Amino acid sequence: MKILLLVTAFNSQTQAVYTALQERGDEVSVAYAISEEQMSKEIETFGPELILCPFLKYYLPPSIYENYPTYIFHPGPRGDRGPNALEYALKSHTKEWGVVILKANAEYDGGDIYAEKHFKVRNTYKASLYRQEVVQASLQALEQFFEHYEKGICQPQILNPLHEKFTQAKRAIDWQKDDTQTIIGKIYLSDSLPGVLDEILDVPCYLYGVWREEKFRGNPKEILAKRDGAVCLGTIDGAVWISHLKEPGKFKLPATYVLKEKLKGIKEERLPLIFDKSYDTFYEVSVEKRDNVAYLCFNFHNGAMSAAQCVRLKYAVEYLKNECDVLVLVGGMDFFSNGIHLNILEDSQKQGEDGWANINAMNDLVRSILFADEVVTVASFARNAGAGGVFMGLACDHVVAKEGVVLNPHYKTLGLSGSEYHTYTLPKRVGKEKAEELLEACLPLSVQRAKTIGMVDEVFADADYYESLYRFAKKSYDDDFLWEKQEYLEENRERIEACKEKELEVMHPEFWDKESAFHQLRREFVYKVCPRETPKRLSFQHLQQAQVPKNVGWALHTTEGIWHTDKSTAERPKKM
Repeated sequence: MKILLLVTAFNSQTQAVYTALQERGDEVSVAYAISEEQMSKEIETFGPELILCPFLKYYLPPSIYENYPTYIFHPGPRGDRGPNALEYALKSHTKEWGVVILKANAEYDGGDIYAEKHFKVRNTYKASLYRQEVVQASLQALEQFFEHYEKGICQPQILNPLHEKFTQAKRAIDWQKDDTQTIIGKIYLSDSLPGVLDEILDVPCYLYGVWREEKFRGNPKEILAKRDGAVCLGTIDGAVWISHLKEPGKFKLPATYVLKEKLKGIKEERLPLIFDKSYDTFYEVSVEKRDNVAYLCFNFHNGAMSAAQCVRLKYAVEYLKNECDVLVLVGGMDFFSNGIHLNILEDSQKQGEDGWANINAMNDLVRSILFADEVVTVASFARNAGAGGVFMGLACDHVVAKEGVVLNPHYKTLGLSGSEYHTYTLPKRVGKEKAEELLEACLPLSVQRAKTIGMVDEVFADADYYESLYRFAKKSYDDDFLWEKQEYLEENRERIEACKEKELEVMHPEFWDKESAFHQLRREFVYKVCPRETPKRLSFQHLQQAQVPKNVGWALHTTEGIWHTDKSTAERPKKM
């Protein structure tokens, strides 16, 4: 089918639906909902048989839903209507919630329902619930939708009253009355948007990223400690950590970056490099072990990795290489990794210098993974990954992923050419021509498609993913593989390092040149500037015109532990 995605933004939900439709074989185009004139023009140009709205914040004009079959994804069960659905779900402490796909009409969320899927509500923050449970339920609902759409099966929506807008008054914390759990709950239902508006040390700011603290105690709202950018505040019955703040009109940053000199005299309460999670507190890097397999978790906010975080993670990798046989990179709760930390760079007074430090720290981390010849390394894409985060994963010996995950293996939309040894690791797996195509197209890639082209080795089901990951990791250890890996890396070290040096040569002016497109594109990304038009790369017509022909290419890849070069077409290497 010709399907148009009409959306407010190309977010995780939209990307998941986009890649799922491509897997079905549909012709998919995307249009941003900016104005009625612009939407109508893009719809007419594409001529869709069906319009889907996975993420839409505003009413659609009748000119669209009266002339095209249009269906909206709503993150609530049958009978739930209006904005802030997940806020009300979390506030009510419901154990089960849902997603529906309903027909657009004049009633806000009032059309007939063609698909509905329910899910269990985790004790977590809103964005995490959205990125995981809502997205997975949406993909399941999408399958049901096509079955029911073809057969004309639907049920009427229950026209309950619309939710009232969830205002800051409903989110506000009373530090003199609210206990620790209440404070956590209020920040959970506001994270990652819009946050809870408050004031810390006379700085008006929105609060994000809350963690319970078990050991520290103090007066309500008293700053008790700081750690890795977060601050610890007392409550009436304990303490909480707040990892990020945002001043009105600005952008989100680690809390210490916002409070700055106001924290003078507050002690940095450090944790061991590898925290054992023996008590409740704020931490970013931790490890779990099972037999000879170590799982390295790095739960960096929104998957962004500053220079300091890269350094800490590198030290963790170096330490664990001597503590296990198989090292699995797990990533964080909601993202594997998204590469360098753009918000910190935007905040910097020395953007070129700090950007350069960040990419070099990222490269040092990737090098420690790439040249870890004492252990077998496995990347676990159980969550979405983008830019340098994808290529950090590709530095591992093996790459596995969970169904439904989306990868964005490109940098170009931010005016960067990228590093992280990607000119070595990506062609090694998919061939030179396919690597160039992926970097140029700047489109999301389902892990199923990534497996087809050789980027990913295995894709496991959501239901038993971590058991499947363990069995894969356990089976991957092989002495002969390690000997061959050591020999290969020793012979090819200079060539591999030369790839990185060439990447940095290209990136240098992107960071240091004041006229570099990176600065403007980064600023728009960080400040979440609304787009003025739909990006051309997302239109089906542009995608068709930009198809790269499959010419003869080259690849370096591994098959069954044997490292070699293959002068062949740029297709997925066959097993030996």
